[in-house]
Amino acid sequence: MFIDTHCHLNYPEFSDLDGVLQRAADHNVKGFVTINCRLDDIPAVQAIANHHPSIFASVGIHPNDVSNHLKELSFHDIASTLKKALNHPKVVGLGETGLDYYYENSTKDDQQKSFEMHIDLAVCHDLPVIIHTRSAQEDTLAILSNFPTVKGIFHCFSENKDFLKKVLDMGLYASFSGIVTFSKSADIQEAAIYCPMDRLLIETDSPYLTPAPYRGKKNEPAFVYHVAQKIAELKTMPLDEVGQHTTHNAQKIFNVSFF
Repeated sequence: MFIDTHCHLNYPEFSDLDGVLQRAADHNVKGFVTINCRLDDIPAVQAIANHHPSIFASVGIHPNDVSNHLKELSFHDIASTLKKALNHPKVVGLGETGLDYYYENSTKDDQQKSFEMHIDLAVCHDLPVIIHTRSAQEDTLAILSNFPTVKGIFHCFSENKDFLKKVLDMGLYASFSGIVTFSKSADIQEAAIYCPMDRLLIETDSPYLTPAPYRGKKNEPAFVYHVAQKIAELKTMPLDEVGQHTTHNAQKIFNVSFF
């Protein structure tokens, strides 16, 4: 069995959620974490988790959306909203959060303060933080180093083996997406080979980042099967073993049973 540890099931691309989940089940994908990126989407991800036993949720603000939120809310307001959302029994993580310097949708200062706030909440509530990083590797690691007890997942791992070593040294997990199946992703594939199986997760980030052989089509949780297949190929191990390890890891880091 496989768990898609990072998907966006509240997005309009998944209006036929029953069909999405059936296709996932047909590919032996039986558990999901639907990831929140905006405060106003929290009720939607909670409702989806409420209605489906195999779906859990995270809550947070994507780094590209932080400055927009701060036009109307203070960090105190945001933290209060997130704390309230954490009372929901199926909320199992904070994020996605992190730093994205590739775009300029949010200032670096706003992103850094938001990231620190999410991590602080994660530590206080003993939950993992779901980390997005793009063109901000040094600052991401520097902020995380201030929270030595944090549990976390580098979602959609897109860095090289040297960066992965630093992630592992912090006790964090790496989650590989459809990017690992791309022909021009040699560095990421090398990192996947190096990553120990007890720290490795799989995801789709759907509806984005569709894996080969379906690039150009809408991504969906069923396709996490192809991510697992590529990991098995890279590590020369049975596909079932990849499923066993990544399922165990997901249930451990999120502290839930998906089945």
